Amino acid sequence: MPADLVTPTDAPQPEDNSRRSFLKLSGGIVGLALAPPLAAQAERLTAYSKTIEGATDLTLRINGQVRTVRAEPRVTLLDALRERLDLTGTKKGCDHGQCGACTVHIDGQRVNSCLTLAVMAQGKEITTIEGLAKGDELHPMQEAFLKHDGFQCGYCTPGQIMSGVACVKEGHAKTDDQAREWMSGNLCRCGAYANILAAVREVAGKA
Repeated sequence: MPADLVTPTDAPQPEDNSRRSFLKLSGGIVGLALAPPLAAQAERLTAYSKTIEGATDLTLRINGQVRTVRAEPRVTLLDALRERLDLTGTKKGCDHGQCGACTVHIDGQRVNSCLTLAVMAQGKEITTIEGLAKGDELHPMQEAFLKHDGFQCGYCTPGQIMSGVACVKEGHAKTDDQAREWMSGNLCRCGAYANILAAVREVAGKA
C-alpha cells in the first residue's frame, strides 16, 4: 500500500498519548525553546542588532552560560530573553508585572522580568524555566506539576513553576494559606489553583 494511503489504524501509534506526556515532550512543562540552528540564529540576531540605534553589548549569565546580546539600555530582561536570545519559555502575559507569567530567578530571587531592565541583570546569575531541568531529569517542581496536573492551557505554567521553586526555597510554603499568599502574584486564568497548590505543597513537604 502506498505510504500516503496508510490508514490511521495502520500508522504507528505513540506509546503514551496522555496529555501529561504530550506537554512534557512538547516543552509545556520544561519550557524548551525550538530555536533555529545556531549559525542562522546568530546571523539573524547580528543583522537585526545593526539596525538598533543606541544599542550596546550586554553580557548576561543565563542558566550557567554567558550570553552576549546587543540591545538598547531600555530593553527589558523579558524582551532580551524572548526576542534576542530565543529563550521563549519565559512568557509575556500582561507586561505590567501583574500576572507573573514572566517570572525568572536572578541570584536565586524571583523577579518579574518584564519590570527588570536587561542591563540591570549584568553580572548576576539568571535562571529561566529552560535552566531548571538537568538534562532529561526534571526539577522536582516540574515533576509535581505533571503529577498534580497543575496546568490547563499551560501559558502561565513556566512562571508558576519558577515562583513555586522560589516559594519553597524561601520557606513560604509550609501551610496551604501561606503558599496561597506567597504564590498570589502568579495568576492562572484557567483557575488551576488547587492543583498548583498541591504541587507546591508536595515539593515543600520533601524539602
